Amino acid sequence: MTLEECNKYLLHSLATSLPLGEARSTIRLLLEDVAFASPVDVMCHGDRLLEPETVVLLQTMAKRIAEGEPPQYVVGRARFCGMYLQVTPATLIPRPETEGLVDIITDSHPSAHDLHILDIGTGSGCIAIALARALPFAHVDACDISADALIIAEDNARQLHATVNFAQCDILHEPIPNEPIYDVIVSNPPYIARSEAADMEARVLDFEPHTALFVDDNDPLIFYRAIARYAHAALKPKGMLYFEINPLFAKQLEQMLYNEGFTYVDIQRDFCQRLRFVIARL
Repeated sequence: MTLEECNKYLLHSLATSLPLGEARSTIRLLLEDVAFASPVDVMCHGDRLLEPETVVLLQTMAKRIAEGEPPQYVVGRARFCGMYLQVTPATLIPRPETEGLVDIITDSHPSAHDLHILDIGTGSGCIAIALARALPFAHVDACDISADALIIAEDNARQLHATVNFAQCDILHEPIPNEPIYDVIVSNPPYIARSEAADMEARVLDFEPHTALFVDDNDPLIFYRAIARYAHAALKPKGMLYFEINPLFAKQLEQMLYNEGFTYVDIQRDFCQRLRFVIARL
């Protein structure tokens, strides 16, 4: 099979299970990862013959994706802030909207020196690594409850030459620090109410870690409240707390932060105009 024929086969295989744009971007990932072929190669060297084992591997991967497995898990990596990050079912797949949270932080601290940052619930390490690369004078710590996720995050940081100090922690039971440590605390914690699961895609429900996705309906702000209380003690004067949020609970979250002693709370929208980010200051 030639490269051009393989590209057409993959498009036919995936176009019925993925939106066309996502199918094309997935094919690009597959061909780059397995056949070492870029879109330019497909256009200019489409008559190149692929090794039979390469074709079989691509067909197998396409079948897994067509049957519902997230393309990022099949390929083993996801794109975020211009980086390719290793992802596995131990980590959430980084979402494009989360890049907006990184942009908000970097835009707020463009030339800061000796900035101390903590990323709570780091998962693949996407936020922490992006901040470490964008803010080279920052000292970045990151934590997660999952030891398996931390292995992936540490490997991502190593591969991307980012200096991040990773540690395991359970923020619901993390001791409150005795003195302020951080200038910035950021988190994208679990925020989807279990009652919302019925409206979610099967590829998310069947493959991504539920502990990183869902909270109980009777206390959807459980992680935000714990992080806010930790941040109240851990942030230096004028320190900033940044969250990605569920739009359904934006107003509740705003009131909770005021109740926890924050004096400034701003809710911002993502590129789809959904209420998605919270910025808070003591």
